Amino acid sequence: MLFAKLFLAMCFMTLNLSLLSRATDSPNDILKAHNKYRAEVGAPPLDWDDSLATYAQEYADKTKVNCEMNDSIQPYGVNLASLSGKMSITDAVKYWAAEKYDYDHASNTCKGGGFACIHYAQVVSKASFSVGCAEAKCANGRKYVVCNYNPPGNIEGQKPY
Repeated sequence: MLFAKLFLAMCFMTLNLSLLSRATDSPNDILKAHNKYRAEVGAPPLDWDDSLATYAQEYADKTKVNCEMNDSIQPYGVNLASLSGKMSITDAVKYWAAEKYDYDHASNTCKGGGFACIHYAQVVSKASFSVGCAEAKCANGRKYVVCNYNPPGNIEGQKPY
């Protein structure tokens, strides 16, 4: 009897830890992740926008079948990520922010040309005041993450901060 109770208790704890490790980030967690990097460059903090999050969820759900990165024309600024199943939206924000080292503020370009820093520029853009993010599990087991920003930042020719 004692063994059965201990076994059930261990199963319950394992289930709870498993659920915690797969829990989606809260809007507060996502804001905290964004605003940390924005504060580093003096950009005002973002606010959470449920309508942007809904739009991001609809977009993620449409794309989850093939999980292809496609930032087709949207009315908002957008950052996309395809992550392993255990990663979170805040992990995506950290990934985008790591592009900071590819950004040259003086010339407002990505070092080495190309687009290696555009996600970072959107995260810290002082033009954006709100964000909404969502994720969807793809058929291949990865997560498709979408964050929408309003108004759009990362506008060609304008420094993000």
